Amino acid sequence: MNYLNQFVFGIYPYICLTVFLLGSLVRFDRDQYTWKSDSSQLLKAGQLRWGSNLFHVGILFLFFGHTVGMLTPHFLYEPFMTAGAKQLLAMVSGGLFGVLGFIGVTLLLHRRLFEPRIRATSKPGDIVLLLLLWLQFALGLATIPLSAQHLDGGMMMQLAEWAQRIVTFRSGAPELLLQASWVFKAHMFLGMSIFLIFPFTRLVHVWSGFASVTYLMRPYQVVRSRRLNVPAGHNLPRQPGARV
Repeated sequence: MNYLNQFVFGIYPYICLTVFLLGSLVRFDRDQYTWKSDSSQLLKAGQLRWGSNLFHVGILFLFFGHTVGMLTPHFLYEPFMTAGAKQLLAMVSGGLFGVLGFIGVTLLLHRRLFEPRIRATSKPGDIVLLLLLWLQFALGLATIPLSAQHLDGGMMMQLAEWAQRIVTFRSGAPELLLQASWVFKAHMFLGMSIFLIFPFTRLVHVWSGFASVTYLMRPYQVVRSRRLNVPAGHNLPRQPGARV
C-alpha cells in the first residue's frame, strides 16, 4: 500500500502533467481540425442551454478555486485568514458551485444518453468523459461532510502542502496523504486522470477559451475595400433606369 501511495501521489501526477502538456501541443500541431468541442446544439438546444451554462459556471469556478486554494502558500493569507476560515470558505463556495456543476453535467449526460439523435452521433469518448466528470463532481461533494468533521483546516493544509510540493518538485509529498480518507484520495486521483486524458478528448477546446483573452491585445484588422480598385464614380450605387 505504501508503494501504491508513492506511485499514485508521487509519480502519477508528473505522468499526467507531462501527457497533458505535450499531448495538447502535439494534437494542436498535427490535428487542428479536431481541436473543437463538437457541439450538438443543432440536434437539440433546450437542455443543452441549461446544462452547458451550469456546468461551465461550476467547473470554471472550481478550477480556479482549487488552483488558488491549493497553490497559495499559507503565509500569504495567514495575516488575515486562519486555516479554519479558509476551509469553511472553500466548503461553502465549493459546495455551491459544485452543486451547480453537478446539475449541469447530469443534464448533459442525460441528454447524451437518452436523446436518440445525440446518442447516435456521440463518440464513446464523449460519454466516458461525461461519466468521469459526473463522478468527479460527486466525489468532490462527498468530501464536504468529511471536511465538516475537522474544521481546524488541518486536512486542507496537508492537501495544499502536497500540491505545492508536487509543483515545486520537493520530496515527501506522498507521505502527507497516508492518513487521508479514501474519498479525498479518489477525488484527487480522478482529477489527475482527467488531466491525463485531456489531450485525447474534446476538452482541448479549453485552451482556446483561455487563449481568447489575447484578442483584447490584438491590433485592429485593416480591411481594404475592393471598390478602391475601380475607376472613379464606378463604385457609386446604380441609379434607377440607368443603362448598363
